[in-house]
Amino acid sequence: MGDGWTMRKMWVGAGVAVALGMGFVMLLVVGVYLVAGNPTGGAGGGAKKLAKGSVPAAYQPIVQKWGNHCPAINPALLAAQLYQESGFNPKARSAAAAQGIAQFIPGTWATHGIDGDGDGDRDVWDPADAIPSAASYDCSLASYVKDVPGDPTENMLAAYNAGAYAVIKYQGVPPYKETQNYVKVITTLEKSFAAPTTRVDPSEQAAGAIAYAQKKLGTLYLWGGNGTPEQGGRFDCSGLTKAAYESVGIKLPRVANDQYNAGPHPGRDELLPGDLVFFSDDLTNSRAIRHVGIYVGGGYMIDAPRTGAVIRFDPIDTPDYFGATRVTEDGAKALPTTV
Repeated sequence: MGDGWTMRKMWVGAGVAVALGMGFVMLLVVGVYLVAGNPTGGAGGGAKKLAKGSVPAAYQPIVQKWGNHCPAINPALLAAQLYQESGFNPKARSAAAAQGIAQFIPGTWATHGIDGDGDGDRDVWDPADAIPSAASYDCSLASYVKDVPGDPTENMLAAYNAGAYAVIKYQGVPPYKETQNYVKVITTLEKSFAAPTTRVDPSEQAAGAIAYAQKKLGTLYLWGGNGTPEQGGRFDCSGLTKAAYESVGIKLPRVANDQYNAGPHPGRDELLPGDLVFFSDDLTNSRAIRHVGIYVGGGYMIDAPRTGAVIRFDPIDTPDYFGATRVTEDGAKALPTTV
């Protein structure tokens, strides 16, 4: 959540930052409102490449390959399913007996599990088998509902949740709240795993999040801090970003590596104030992210750095800079409460 920040060098003192930064940030806040009110372009669709580090490096080649197994899926969609099901945990086991990184129940695995790595067995606990099996199963479902009107990917996802018969019966996504929510969650999460192909629209809530964080400058860091009165209004890194966006009506997960999936990922040269910026010792794996701040422009963020420090401005261009997320309301709502 933030105490790993001890490895980062202290370049900007809180007192200097507060003195120089208050008016600077207010200008940025106004600028964000102006930009957010006049968006041009969009996130686009049809991306076939994964965003940097969004899938752990050990699984990235498998997801990239098998995510193109049929037209109804793509690597980002497959990654979104795996994240939603297990958080990329190959040892995950649910109360309903679902197993492995793709959370197959035994009966479904017996029918649809494949030997993805060609080693002679089908092991639900081995991602080299389970990830290809998930892609293959998705494609089988897509073939079952291929004659149903509407979006083939949405129909496939609905079949995954409610069964192919229900999709055929209702000639599209069935009128079940759970199924409709499942389709929306996965297609929304897909955007956070896809490498953007066009400009990423700014968040209208970004300015408010910055304003909230700005008011906390100078507050002493607290590991596990959520800013409650019992904690003296103190925060750790992801506690601050969570509270900042909650102040404008967007509820983020508690830890930084899940916050990374709250929207699409602008490149370094596309950053706007309000973007969340992330840091890690492993630049190939978003699950290893250990620090987060709120970008304010000019190469700086507001963050809660570490034990013994205060909330302050810090530079983002350091060797452990991982990437950024442009938070969206739909993206945040799509994130699982536990992974």
